[in-house]
Amino acid sequence: MSSDSQGSVKGEAAMMLPPSGSASSQGQPLSPSTTSKPPELPDELVQAGWSKCWSRRENRPYYFNRFTNQSLWEVPVLGQHDVISDPLGLNAAPAEGGDGNLGNGQRKRRSSDEQGAGPNSLKRAKVEPTTPISPSTPGVKPWSAAPEDKQAQSATPTTPSPAPTPAPYRPAVIYWDLDIQTNAVIREHPPANHLPPHPEIELQRAQLVTKLRQHYHELCHQREGIDPPRESFNRWLLERKVIDKGHDPLLPSDCDPIISPSMFREVMNDIPIRLSRIKYKEEARKLLFKYAEAAKKMIDSRNASPESRKVVKWNAEDTMSWLRRDHSASKEDYMDRLEHLRQQCGPHVAAVAKDSVEGICSKIYQLSAEYSRRLRQTHLSLLQDPPTEACASPPQSRLVYCYPVRLAIPSPPLPRVELHFENDVACLRFRGEMVKVNRGHFSKLELLYRYSCIDDPRFEKFLSRVWCLLKRYQEMFGSGANEGTGLQGALPVSVFEALNRQFGVSFECFASPLNCYFKQFCSAFPDIDGFFGSRGPFLMFSPVSGSFEANPPFCEELMDAMVTHFEDLLDQSSEPLSFIVFVPEWRDPVTPALTRMEGSRFLRHQLSVPAYEHEYRSGSQHICKRCYYRAVHGTAVLFLQNDAGFAKWAPTPERLAELTAAYRPASSRTSSLSSPGPAHIAPGDRDSAPKASDRMQSGVMSPGSHDNNNNNNSSSSSSSSSSSSSSPRDKMAAV
Repeated sequence: MSSDSQGSVKGEAAMMLPPSGSASSQGQPLSPSTTSKPPELPDELVQAGWSKCWSRRENRPYYFNRFTNQSLWEVPVLGQHDVISDPLGLNAAPAEGGDGNLGNGQRKRRSSDEQGAGPNSLKRAKVEPTTPISPSTPGVKPWSAAPEDKQAQSATPTTPSPAPTPAPYRPAVIYWDLDIQTNAVIREHPPANHLPPHPEIELQRAQLVTKLRQHYHELCHQREGIDPPRESFNRWLLERKVIDKGHDPLLPSDCDPIISPSMFREVMNDIPIRLSRIKYKEEARKLLFKYAEAAKKMIDSRNASPESRKVVKWNAEDTMSWLRRDHSASKEDYMDRLEHLRQQCGPHVAAVAKDSVEGICSKIYQLSAEYSRRLRQTHLSLLQDPPTEACASPPQSRLVYCYPVRLAIPSPPLPRVELHFENDVACLRFRGEMVKVNRGHFSKLELLYRYSCIDDPRFEKFLSRVWCLLKRYQEMFGSGANEGTGLQGALPVSVFEALNRQFGVSFECFASPLNCYFKQFCSAFPDIDGFFGSRGPFLMFSPVSGSFEANPPFCEELMDAMVTHFEDLLDQSSEPLSFIVFVPEWRDPVTPALTRMEGSRFLRHQLSVPAYEHEYRSGSQHICKRCYYRAVHGTAVLFLQNDAGFAKWAPTPERLAELTAAYRPASSRTSSLSSPGPAHIAPGDRDSAPKASDRMQSGVMSPGSHDNNNNNNSSSSSSSSSSSSSSPRDKMAAV
């Protein structure tokens, strides 16, 4: 590796496989390197963030904590109390010496008073004191040990410490198990050439992505007179990155073709108007009238052929005449008439709008490529050692257990990010931009960082990288309420436990540091997620053996590429290899990815979980309080395995029974939602849901999607009567 700070792959968590091929535990993160100069403070205080500084104003030393921004005149003591949350020091550990009954804050104040100094002589913290983020021993959970662990600790003789350490925050509910070791084996590969993340660049990228969203909104309004389809920009980002060869981790810049099939399809489906979910007869009547009026107006204002004008005008006028004379029609009559009108006028309307919609897609892509080029130039100017063109490294033949992404380019010094806590929410601020995450997931990120990062043993860059991570996913989600969170939906914890126990699953193919269950996973952004355990994008990940879970975002292009990658891996490997895939069971019409998997020669078993009889975890679990909700569509579980994988992890009836039982909703789970949308679709109301005769939006929502957009997203689908939970057009109805 070109960076001394990154270390070599040989010293990382990746290890040589033993000759027997048996699994062994991963290597621990590198410990802080020792220096020849003796430290001025005990190592415990240094690990807790304390450092000795010099006050030029007071002409004497003081002590500063970089994690809590707290300043003390006297030597700090571990177990010190927070003068804000514990002003009397009731929970403070007694200090050695005569000041044993006083906390650090009290001793500091008394020292200033004795010298007769004014109020300016007291160094004040810039932000509210918070819990220190001290890197503890790797492998130790950041909360209290279990009773049996405490008994084992008490039985082991230890040297007395000067003061007990404060008990870190313990999450009320834990949605992950980071102690499970991986069985995924890969071929050793060189470090990646991604540019290291930087808060300044991430802030600029967020501004450019917001600007690009605004351009998309304006183009849809100016050219087609419609609002952009909900979530279509997020799906465009996802679909473009499947084929993008550019350098930016988020903005596409090198795609062929430049016109996105996903964006083009979704905008076309909202022309001439967006069709909403119909529940009452009057709504159906109004929608039919609006569609006929909009189609007639559009064909008159565009350069259409005489034949198209004739067909559209005749059908629109006939529909309006029928509406005026027939007031006793039922809702089904209006829906049938609307479907007939769409079949007659739709092809002609699409023909006159085709060039305009292609112009929208092309313009958005060109702006994205320009923004990507501008960001890369700024990013390179911040690096101390700009990267050079790397020569192609020879392919590695050594088999190792999978390890996080390592960057070949050293990270520059990162600016300071402020941290404070508001109740159970961690707030990180940089240049006035604040991102939030609940304290449970904040402690999870700390653990993942300790397990995976090797270039920052003292956590000096931890807060800056957490800010970049949260900001990146915020950019991808969008600024709307619950927008885009379906990209991060996940299986219930009980299902992950059953998968690991019965099928040896220890790896997630589509996850993120925020929603992962295992500490080894693939994710969308290797440049920032790699510091928190990511193995990179799944389409670039080539395991030789192992058992994997795949719950992809529901983008048709991504799902199709995923199936191709599955079959290539299973065909090339003779070692045990297994993929358990969770996809929505859409049958009207069926998605190409599901059809290909059902016809694959590697399919060993297929399991169907009915709608409303299973749950998923919300994609916004790191910031929301209500985590679980019922799925409004069925889920297909497919077992793709080669011969060795089938022999080792065969889907036997006993194993399948436990997996099915784990999928059942917990009756005692109070946070479960009956439906993630504002309106629950009862079986009796399904006749009013849109029909799946034509594919509308290519949804990115995973089975764990969580978004209050039943009305908005399903409004882009057809309004004719059919099932509401079985079609790709209603992918967004799942959220």
